Amino acid sequence: MSLKYLFLFTICLPMLLFAQAKDHYKVRSIAFYNVENLFDTINDPDSFDDDRTPSGKDQWTSHRYQRKIENISKVISEIGADKTSTSPDLIGLCEIENRQVVEDLIAHPNLKNKGYGIIHYDSPDERGIDVALLYKQSAFIPANSMSRRLLLFNNEGERDYSRDQLVVQGYLDTEKIYLIVNHWPSRSGGEARSRPNRIAAANLNVRIMDSILREDSTARIITMGDFNDDPTDTSITKILKKAGVRPPHNLTTLHNPMELLHKKGLGSLAYRDRWNLFDQILMTPTLLNGQNNTFQFWKAGIYHPPYLSTPTGPYKGYPFRTYSGGNYTGGYSDHFPVVLYLIKSAK
Repeated sequence: MSLKYLFLFTICLPMLLFAQAKDHYKVRSIAFYNVENLFDTINDPDSFDDDRTPSGKDQWTSHRYQRKIENISKVISEIGADKTSTSPDLIGLCEIENRQVVEDLIAHPNLKNKGYGIIHYDSPDERGIDVALLYKQSAFIPANSMSRRLLLFNNEGERDYSRDQLVVQGYLDTEKIYLIVNHWPSRSGGEARSRPNRIAAANLNVRIMDSILREDSTARIITMGDFNDDPTDTSITKILKKAGVRPPHNLTTLHNPMELLHKKGLGSLAYRDRWNLFDQILMTPTLLNGQNNTFQFWKAGIYHPPYLSTPTGPYKGYPFRTYSGGNYTGGYSDHFPVVLYLIKSAK
């Protein structure tokens, strides 16, 4: 075989195999996206959103808001489309101000025909940001949902308000699945100083999963979010991954497909010339081996097409954000989205 034909064979074979896989398997995609301060333009007297108003520091006008909606809706419409030919079936969001901004998001022409439903609760976060779940009504039927409060206190014993953790139980096609959407406390004040807050968030996540597993020891649970920690940090390795390991569940540790990506030096956000992978999707091991023709984990990745990266300047290659250095740049977010694929036989 000549070098020319060997090259063509090497390029075309994976494409052919994937085309065959799509014919024989059903693929569902689950994504998470920190959309970086998706605020409306209305001043909320109960939260610190003054900067994101027309008269605020950011000069957050209706035009800028609509551009943000267009940008984020474009990204969501394309996440995972190379594998599924459509947008995600489920997508967790964080840094959204309220339900209305999510309503505006799914009403945009980029998403209007996708048939998304919304699950959202207001959190007590001081900045006024929440988490939410979008679900395709053709693929997922929610059965129950709740918002679990994260109780934090500062050194003076005063309440430190943060985001709730969203818990949803429903049916992906006809299969029961549990989802937890997270946005753990930031590293403001330094990683070490703020670490106890993320430890507390991890412990809450574990309590949620343990309570589910007490009722159903074979429950399939996916926990996703911006954890503000990497896959190698204590909150993930020593606490979160241990959910369900203790009796009576005796599961092996949660599977975190983001670990391998992190080891390769990949990340979903960059800071001071260092990539972090704060955005992660973990799952119980019951999703690793599909039994009785049920969905199982296939692969995971970071969605970062070229247009999501800063094109020029000192932050070239970093996520193309809405503001940079206090200046409006009209980008997308300071995070790349992450995506996970579940697969099962189409027979």
